[in-house]
Amino acid sequence: MGSSVLVLGAGSWGTALALVLARNGKSVYLWDIDNEHIDNLRRDRCNNRHLQGFGFPDSLEPVSDLSSLPGDVRDIIVVVPCEALHDVLGRIRESVTASPGFSLCLASKGLDPDTLLLNHEVVENILGPVPVAVLSGPSFAKEVAAGLPTAVTIASSNPDTAVHFAEHFHSDVFRIYTNDDVVGVQVGGAVKNVMAIAAGIVDGLGFGANTRAALITRGLAEIIRLGTAMGGRQETFMGLTGLGDLVLTCTDDQSRNRRFGMALAEGKSEQEARRVIGQAVEGIRTSAVVHDLARKYAVDMPISIQVHRVIAGEIAPREAVQELLNRERKMESPGDVR
Repeated sequence: MGSSVLVLGAGSWGTALALVLARNGKSVYLWDIDNEHIDNLRRDRCNNRHLQGFGFPDSLEPVSDLSSLPGDVRDIIVVVPCEALHDVLGRIRESVTASPGFSLCLASKGLDPDTLLLNHEVVENILGPVPVAVLSGPSFAKEVAAGLPTAVTIASSNPDTAVHFAEHFHSDVFRIYTNDDVVGVQVGGAVKNVMAIAAGIVDGLGFGANTRAALITRGLAEIIRLGTAMGGRQETFMGLTGLGDLVLTCTDDQSRNRRFGMALAEGKSEQEARRVIGQAVEGIRTSAVVHDLARKYAVDMPISIQVHRVIAGEIAPREAVQELLNRERKMESPGDVR
């Protein structure tokens, strides 16, 4: 059967990744803090709440008690909303799985709202120097669960850790590239959610394909500015976890962040738009973190700032777009994203 893997977070993305691992011959334990949800997964052998229509292989077992896991679980995939990361890492630390030799792969896209840290830095603060990788890239859960061809990146500062998790996930329909730019991969995966909200707003307002293309292009420039200021490499943002993920989430309604932006454009409040989506919208919290990071690193991020203002209720969506259009003219230098 192969080694056992624990997936923390039974939302749509966590379930999709658990399915990939199980189909690759792994013994997979899928955990969630919601015991009722886990009970339903056990009964239905399918995630009818978040990812209907994809039955669980026999090797995928939903669990609610981390302390009862077998001792051969050494690889943990964390797929919870970033706001829950501290709590989940604490559970790992206290559970039997936190024995010498375990490794983590972070598959959530966001930034810590309290400390402005990247997720791998949060792990180091709570668990110490454990091997950590991050998984990111253009990937909708439903398409991954359906076995449609998908390519993502697994990054780690330790090449062996990246390869270790790549071997777990890689298949003929789920292609894994490895990378050592942990900062760039995480910044791209997080900030693209803010840009997807912006894309939803401009599309919801009916501004058309020209506007969307301009927003994606200038949004990428903002991501590169922040990412390189934080220590990422510019070329990383031209790959799967930068441009690839940005295009995906800004152009398809499977993106919760894009749909959230469209709901804001319709005049819904943040709370009303959240209820419409019904699942975590990482770009909401990330927009506030990006606002603070832009100040910390003194980088110009006008689209991100306007998204933050719209979510905070400081400005109407149409006014925010108009303010962007009214910005001072400047020369475009494609090779210079400062």
